[in-house]
Amino acid sequence: MKAIIFAALAGVCWGVGELFTKSVLHTGRVGPITAIAVRSTVALPVLWAAWFVAVRVLRAEPADWHRAGAPTLLKLALGSGLVAGAAAMIFFYAALHLGEISRVKPIAFALAPAVAAVLAVIVLHEPLTARKAGGVAAILLGIVLLTGR
Repeated sequence: MKAIIFAALAGVCWGVGELFTKSVLHTGRVGPITAIAVRSTVALPVLWAAWFVAVRVLRAEPADWHRAGAPTLLKLALGSGLVAGAAAMIFFYAALHLGEISRVKPIAFALAPAVAAVLAVIVLHEPLTARKAGGVAAILLGIVLLTGR
């Protein structure tokens, strides 16, 4: 249940945050790359403070993550940092700058779990259940319904 609550809170925060971002981009005085740079700059100290509390105060995460080994750290840096953190944000903010938030947001944020679910089956060998396949199909149908002309 906690996971569902946190996921819902993340969705609400992203929805509100991207509405502000779109309104900033709409002014024409701030570009998408600047918006990402400011977002990341503001977020970074908060994230490191949260890491400190999680690791040093709550002891809820491993403190020696930097010793996880080259393959794990490469996945963290390249997959999470470069692909999801940088490339995805650049593409998303460019799309947000050029398109309607009501079309861009559903495509980006609904396609992500569909792609993750399919890749989880292929790469991580997670089971492909009828429910999971139906969910991916429903997500894709939802994207078409929300964004189609």
